[in-house]
Amino acid sequence: MSAAIIDDSVKNPSCEKPSQTYSLGILFMDESEKGLTHPFFASVLNGFKIAAEARGYDVTFINQRVGNQVLTWLEYCRCRKLDGVCLACVDFVDAQVTELVRSEVPCVTVDHLFRGVPAVLSDNETGVQMLVEHAISLGHKRIAFVHGHNNSVVTHTRIQQFRQTMEFHGLPVPENYVCAGLYSDIPLTRELVKKLLRLPEPPTCILLPDDVCYFGAEEAARKLGLRVPGDVSFAGYDGIAMTQAIRPRLTTIRQNSEGLGAEAAARLIDIVEHPESANCLPSFLPVELLSGETVAVPI
Repeated sequence: MSAAIIDDSVKNPSCEKPSQTYSLGILFMDESEKGLTHPFFASVLNGFKIAAEARGYDVTFINQRVGNQVLTWLEYCRCRKLDGVCLACVDFVDAQVTELVRSEVPCVTVDHLFRGVPAVLSDNETGVQMLVEHAISLGHKRIAFVHGHNNSVVTHTRIQQFRQTMEFHGLPVPENYVCAGLYSDIPLTRELVKKLLRLPEPPTCILLPDDVCYFGAEEAARKLGLRVPGDVSFAGYDGIAMTQAIRPRLTTIRQNSEGLGAEAAARLIDIVEHPESANCLPSFLPVELLSGETVAVPI
């Protein structure tokens, strides 16, 4: 592609789009910098790739460079003449992201809701409810929650469901029992869990942002001389393979990660091929409780 062609596409964003190119983009910005080794989203993206390619579409990762030019996400999509874009693990309040989803380029999001844009999410309300009620069924009354990014729809849903489930069972939630963490951030989780376990009345069970964060939580407990689950219980979220291979096996919610990706591909292709009739309502995929071994009867 020549520089002249690239420049013309950028300067004339309203230019006619050519016939369908059967090419989809993935916008993936991982703050934890795990990239395609991310234990959860790697599976989501693989599910997307397999489903899209089965329908005859090529899949490419979006970046902000074409040759020596630095472009916005939208400019890149127009230059590459992408038929549609899947947005996963991005900063959904970023101005460039908002510009993209409000443009003429068909989009689908994973784990976020924009009005009028198809979205694919897990049933997080049911997932958190199952975790909390599993802990309560074993006798836990002091349950804390270290959650993920504050700007995430998923996070807000999980916090709200945590509070509602605790309230339904008549259990208090002290303000210092709800801690703002980050997804996949092991060091931050370690420090937050240390603070919780040093409280005058520490929680007996702690829900974590995701499975990866368990490694920080377990280290915090061990450094304080506490056993898991003998002295303190932990529950994760995602159901990734590595935390089901260790002992004790992590108590967690398994998300259908490949299913999320496959559904995102199907929804995106639908809006590409049938823009007038495509369903723009969100899809919610069921989740599964893995009871594991890290939540036990409190002492």
